[in-house]
Amino acid sequence: MIRRAVFAFGLVVMAGAAPAQQSETLADLRQDIVLLQGELARLKQELNTTGIGTVQVGGSVLDRVNAIEAELTRITARTEQMQNRIDTVVSDGTNRLGDLEFRVCEVQPECDIGNIEATRPLGGEAVAAAAPAPREPTDSLPAHQGELAVSEEADYLAAQKALELGDYTGAAQLFAKFREIYPGGPLNASALVSEGKAFDGQGDTREAARRYLDAYSGFPETPAAPEALWRLGVSLAKLGSTPEACVTLNEVGGRYPESDFVQNAAESRAELGCQ
Repeated sequence: MIRRAVFAFGLVVMAGAAPAQQSETLADLRQDIVLLQGELARLKQELNTTGIGTVQVGGSVLDRVNAIEAELTRITARTEQMQNRIDTVVSDGTNRLGDLEFRVCEVQPECDIGNIEATRPLGGEAVAAAAPAPREPTDSLPAHQGELAVSEEADYLAAQKALELGDYTGAAQLFAKFREIYPGGPLNASALVSEGKAFDGQGDTREAARRYLDAYSGFPETPAAPEALWRLGVSLAKLGSTPEACVTLNEVGGRYPESDFVQNAAESRAELGCQ
């Protein structure tokens, strides 16, 4: 049922972007996937040895120990840099692949967007990283899973502050920049929802709906997904697609029965007179 609502939204929002959509074919999307996989392969090649060593150890025992320690420090730091680079590409590439899979599904009538499985990590293996306990949310920072860098938290809070102060244009720009700087981060879904709120504040319902759809379809298992689905339903109603809005709002309780936004969706359905 959610597929019909999303398909109807696609008809509404594509009206203003038809030329761009028509110019992108399935072959283009497949080419993007191949390019992503090629980039990962090139990065992995950098981890292979060239067979040429640069370490030369000589002198007294103390000099040799110091030289070995210095070289080990350098090699460890370089290895960590390369691993972080690969992890970043894997995270970013996996998100981009998920977006491509969603867009391919959109142009295939028999594909059910609501049943798209989570995208496997680029390269077939999950990024090796520790799984720290979730941090306690603050008044401005939404619930999330995963550790945040200090700069990541600060940038998110700055964008959220702009939204709270009513600087909707600035907030939309800050959240878009945040997602660009921290692709695949634990607050990406929340940033999409907040960016949608910023567009709502500007009166741009169409762009707001796009952000809510991206947040729900791209991150269906995150804490932000129920709110994104509810706001998508409300946006569909504003865009004149009331039947599809009712279906979408009904999905909030079906998919996220424990969420606080089930009540929001029920109230919105009542306002729209949904059966």
